[in-house]
Amino acid sequence: MTASQVHRIAPCSGCAIELEAGDELVVMDPMGQQVSDLTAFAREDLAEYLSSGRSIDYAAKLWLTSGDTLYSNRSRPMFTIVDDTCGRHDFTLTPCSKEMFEKLYGEAEGRPGCEGNLASALAPYGIGRDRIPVAFNIFMNVTFDPQSGAVAVLPPLSKAGDHIRLRAEMPLVVAMTACSAGQSNNFSYKPIDFRIERAAAG
Repeated sequence: MTASQVHRIAPCSGCAIELEAGDELVVMDPMGQQVSDLTAFAREDLAEYLSSGRSIDYAAKLWLTSGDTLYSNRSRPMFTIVDDTCGRHDFTLTPCSKEMFEKLYGEAEGRPGCEGNLASALAPYGIGRDRIPVAFNIFMNVTFDPQSGAVAVLPPLSKAGDHIRLRAEMPLVVAMTACSAGQSNNFSYKPIDFRIERAAAG
């Protein structure tokens, strides 16, 4: 592997990158308790995307961590979780959006949120807002009451320096954010760091 420099996603923003099969993406929480929404599309056919439903179905569990695979809507592996120092991420809730800020937070003019930031980052690839799927919400701490089914978004369990390492299993377009939803981040907006470790040319 050849390592790249660390890149920073500013609070309440997003970016897009490209990965080759075998590249490893390391997403880091530099300050603690900050969520990053991540989604991905197959570079060879952008109609294939990272699927929460397929991934949860095949893992037979809600919380995915080291050793688990993240699948596409076509049931092909997109990522393998190689290492995970936090151990709690969400793959059930959709990216925060302008309408969510209006409905849940009472903001008269909702911010674009992760949905808008992902769409902006993916615009050069022709991927618009309506094609943003449920994201892999890195470091997001969501719980479910076993009796009522009630959903609670709690402060992330991630501490400063925690990371998750994802190995790309196909060429990918990946978009990530530093999440804009206060409830997801314990009402403190911080950056997300990442680096790409490129697979050695074989």
